[in-house]
Amino acid sequence: MACMGSLIPRIRGRLDRVGVLLSCLCLVHCVTGLVLVAGFGLGATFLLDPAIHRGGLLLATLVAGVAIGVGAMRHRRAGPFVVAMTGLSFMGGALAVDHGAPEAVLTMIGVSLVAAGHILNLRRAERF
Repeated sequence: MACMGSLIPRIRGRLDRVGVLLSCLCLVHCVTGLVLVAGFGLGATFLLDPAIHRGGLLLATLVAGVAIGVGAMRHRRAGPFVVAMTGLSFMGGALAVDHGAPEAVLTMIGVSLVAAGHILNLRRAERF
């Protein structure tokens, strides 16, 4: 059982790091998409496909739910959970607006908050 006690925090820590990486990749996707579509008129069908955004939100929700949920139960701090869930709400809101700058801004705010939630979760876990 002692092995399981050390395994869960390692998995959660890795999921937090994956969450930060996914958030960064999403930011790159948003900025690249805006530049290519608005600046050059390229890639609109692929880069602005709603399926990519729905899939990204689903993946972000799963990773954040597990990593931050387990972290919150372990360190008993709501801050990382609240920050990440606020970010997921912004990402969900981005799906409700038309493609373009408003969607990108909402998404970028959302993924930044999700990444911040993961980072806070990692910091809280280190103190615990």
